Amino acid sequence: MSGLEYPGDLLGFADDLTAAERAKLAQLRAYLDEHVRPVLVERWESGQSLADFRRPLADLHLLDDPGLLGHSAVLPGGARRLRPLYRGFVTLELCRLDLAMSITYGGQVGMFRTLIHAGGSPEQIATWDPGILDFSFTGCFALSEPDHGSDVAGGMSTTARRTAEGWVIDGAKRWIGNATISDNIVVVAREAGGDRVLAFVVPADAPGVERAVMAHKGATRMVHNADIRLDGVVVPEERRLPRIESFRDINRAFRSLRADIAWSAAGMQLGAYAAALEYAQRREQFGRPIAGFQLIQDKLVRIVANIAQTLALAVRTTTHPIDDDVSPSLIKLVAADRLRESVALARETVGGNGVLLDYDVVRFFADAEAMYTFEGTREVNTLIVGRALTGHSAFTR
Repeated sequence: MSGLEYPGDLLGFADDLTAAERAKLAQLRAYLDEHVRPVLVERWESGQSLADFRRPLADLHLLDDPGLLGHSAVLPGGARRLRPLYRGFVTLELCRLDLAMSITYGGQVGMFRTLIHAGGSPEQIATWDPGILDFSFTGCFALSEPDHGSDVAGGMSTTARRTAEGWVIDGAKRWIGNATISDNIVVVAREAGGDRVLAFVVPADAPGVERAVMAHKGATRMVHNADIRLDGVVVPEERRLPRIESFRDINRAFRSLRADIAWSAAGMQLGAYAAALEYAQRREQFGRPIAGFQLIQDKLVRIVANIAQTLALAVRTTTHPIDDDVSPSLIKLVAADRLRESVALARETVGGNGVLLDYDVVRFFADAEAMYTFEGTREVNTLIVGRALTGHSAFTR
């Protein structure tokens, strides 16, 4: 079993991992436990980034180990596709430690890399992909804006104007994770005077780009979300992703990542459950461990039931890829609901100590609020599913 266990996975979804995949995941967990876990409390409290752990994680070759790639499919540019189940468990392992670690690492090799592969030319993919995997070519995704979050598809203000020098981009982006620790920013903008929605790989140090870390966050504190201003930023045509010309193309690009929200939610619940269970087994009240009390056992059972539901969603959407734009909203809605309930139950289990960072659960409790909102609020996802069910849009009156 490679020393890799998943307390809380009572239905045994992890049993379908291969021996090589389990060994690699065990290597990842050992690194996280030895090097990252000891600094989590201090860094969460101070809001210090986890960027210095990206290269060491890249050195583990989680996504390009020849032992995992032997029977995988070849992608454009010569890259290979790992088993989606294994990739899901990589996300789960990172989130089992902390959501910020997953965003800091996965925003690069997941979101940024997916955009390059889905939107880039074969030449762009071949040139940039090696650097994406070893973190010598870092990037992030800039879509949401100060005045447009869930409605950005219908209200994007950032524009790209074609000139003799290439493209000139003007606008602003907000809530952009990893923006201040990335060398490149994939900026989505509306074509000035046209109907297209385009994507550009903008050098973060290009003239006219300003980045500022958003302060005073109460969740994902180790992720440096940023405000970005783009004032007359000139980008050559060769840095435009030619296969992205609409929001439909962006949705297509991210369909392969739609299951990640469930994997992330499952990982966070597993982390919160492990912390709550460990505490319940050693904390004594009224002369015995609180794990022996019915009310505590009820909370732990409810968390495990939520984990089973979330993992079922994650595995199903991983093994049966999503090809529509409604299912992701249902997945996000259910996974976020289950996560929010589970971390609250874990916090309750640890009692007053549950608000102290030393006992882990409060990190998951706070970060669940970020997960609950990003990738679309619950309300917007409800409206998307409701429209599909009824044929009537309730977005506007």
